[in-house]
Amino acid sequence: MRVVSDAPPPDTEEARALLPHVNARTHIRSFALRKGKITTAQEQAHATLMPRWGLPYAAAPVDAQAVFGRDAPLVLEIGCGMGETTARIAQATPCTDFLGVEVFTAGVGALLRRIGDLGLANLRVIQHDAVEVVRDMIPRDRLDGVHVYFPDPWHKARHAKRRLIQPAFVALLASRIRPGGYLHCATDWAPYALQMLEVLCAEPLLANTAGPVRLAATAEESTGFAPRPAWRPPTKFEQRGVRLGHGVWDLLFTRT
Repeated sequence: MRVVSDAPPPDTEEARALLPHVNARTHIRSFALRKGKITTAQEQAHATLMPRWGLPYAAAPVDAQAVFGRDAPLVLEIGCGMGETTARIAQATPCTDFLGVEVFTAGVGALLRRIGDLGLANLRVIQHDAVEVVRDMIPRDRLDGVHVYFPDPWHKARHAKRRLIQPAFVALLASRIRPGGYLHCATDWAPYALQMLEVLCAEPLLANTAGPVRLAATAEESTGFAPRPAWRPPTKFEQRGVRLGHGVWDLLFTRT
C-alpha cells in the first residue's frame, strides 16, 4: 500500500542541504546488511503481513491520517530490532500512532507477527534506511515524538562515523518534530551515551529535559541524562545488563 498526501515533498531540498552527504548512493549508513538468521515464522509473517501492515519507502510525504484512518499523535521509532519494545509501547498507547523503521528482514518479520497477534492497528512498519525515510517521507513539524533505542554503538573508534546520532541527522530529525514534541534516545554503551549528549545539546532546536548539563570525560561523570521514562519498557537484554552492573543512559529532549 502506497499512501501519500497531496502536499509538496517534505523540504527535500532543505534536507539535502542539511545532509549534503546523505543520498541513496553515498551517505554513510549506520548499519551493515548481512545475511542473518531468519526463522520460518518470520519469513512467513514478512511475506503475508507486509502488504497489510507495511509501508513501502517512497520519496514523498506519508499521509499518516490516511494510513491510520484517523488524526492522532504520530511517533517514529528508528531501529525496532525484533519489535518487542515497539509493540509493547504501541499496545500501551492506543491513542497514538507509530511508524517503526527497521532494515533487517528478521526483525521486520518478528514485528509484523507481533502486530498481527496483538491486533495493533496503530503501528506500521517501513523497511528502509531511517535517514532516507526521515529525509523524504516525514514532513516538517509532523512528529510528536521520535524513539531511538539502543542503536548500533559501532564500538571501534574507526567506526564511530557510522553511528546514527550525528549532528546533521539530529538537525534533520529536529526539523521533523513539532514544537513541544520530543526525541528520546537510549544506549548501554558509555562512549556513545557521551557522544549523544554532546550532539543533542549542540542542536539549537532541542532542549534537555534533564536539567543542567555537565559534560565530563566520561558518561559516568557527566550530568544531563534522564531517568528512564515509564513509556520505555526495559528489554530482557537491558535487564540482564543492569544485573551485571552495566550502565544504561536515557536522553530526553524536547523540540523548542
